Amino acid sequence: MTNKKSILDINNASDEELLNSRMCDFGLRIDRTPVQDKVAILYDELEKKGLSFRPVCYLGDEWFSPGGVPAISIPFYLAHPRLQAVENTMMLEVEGGSDEECMKLLRHECAHAIGHAFNLTERKKWQKVFGNPDSTYQEFYRYRPYSKSYVHHLKDHYAQSHPEEDFAETFAVWLNPNSDWKTLYNKWPAIDKLQYVNTLMNSLKKRECKVPYSPLAYQIKNLKRTLAKHYRIRKKLYAQDSENYFDNDLKKVFQATKEGSSGTSAASYIRKSRSSIESSVAIWTLEKKFTIKRLLTQLIKRCHTLGLYIPKDEEKTKANFLIYFTSLISNYMHTSHFKKP
Repeated sequence: MTNKKSILDINNASDEELLNSRMCDFGLRIDRTPVQDKVAILYDELEKKGLSFRPVCYLGDEWFSPGGVPAISIPFYLAHPRLQAVENTMMLEVEGGSDEECMKLLRHECAHAIGHAFNLTERKKWQKVFGNPDSTYQEFYRYRPYSKSYVHHLKDHYAQSHPEEDFAETFAVWLNPNSDWKTLYNKWPAIDKLQYVNTLMNSLKKRECKVPYSPLAYQIKNLKRTLAKHYRIRKKLYAQDSENYFDNDLKKVFQATKEGSSGTSAASYIRKSRSSIESSVAIWTLEKKFTIKRLLTQLIKRCHTLGLYIPKDEEKTKANFLIYFTSLISNYMHTSHFKKP
């Protein structure tokens, strides 16, 4: 007697049922989904560049190219609108959810895949142009927003984070048929990187990659953890500090007694203004909405617990709070801490 694998009916399952189900039981496949269409576009772009290389694309737990493997992991939630909705609810965004962003990420990961296929990072010329591929990856890095030595592709000036990401971003711009890179970057130092990638890819035309057999990491069909556990793991990456971490700062921005105040509680003000605060900070810092929303919720709770009020000079206090909150998020982006230790 054989046990047939149970496939969850995603369309009719409740959110609770989805979260309590094993990810391997979703029965997801790339074919016959919008993901397949995006992969087809990527392959067409490679064809038009004269490249025979085609990365293996599969559904995994997030965006990445497995180390040393000419493949691309595409996040599982893009294969079904219900799962995209859950992703948005849990993480407050859907990375790759729009057609444009999905193609940007596919081109970027394709660069890593082709790098793995032909061991490009081992070439001396590659290292001279982009730097040492063995340098340590820094999750939080300081970037120069006005530097013209790097292409602009993914947000957060990602090309500046590591030599391999610099190559991936440069390749992605080169591959995009609508980038007009020869004109756009003509007077930028980054043009040298683009021209090198152009020369390098021309040398790989019609060259077949012998893809070594290797298990594809974190394939959705092999993930036995529940969707709820998946999100618990992801949310830990954005965990906040202890609840009273910001108390002294909040007491400086607001006041601890109602007497002599405007009469409006700090918690009430932030709660009513949170939509505009979150939008403004997201626009200027480009930080993930999940981080912004979660921190603001924490500050509201602390203001309520501490019984803080808006001073009589309301406009000045509101401006000071916005500046303070923006500085917390900006500092977090560059150091992984909201404040200096």
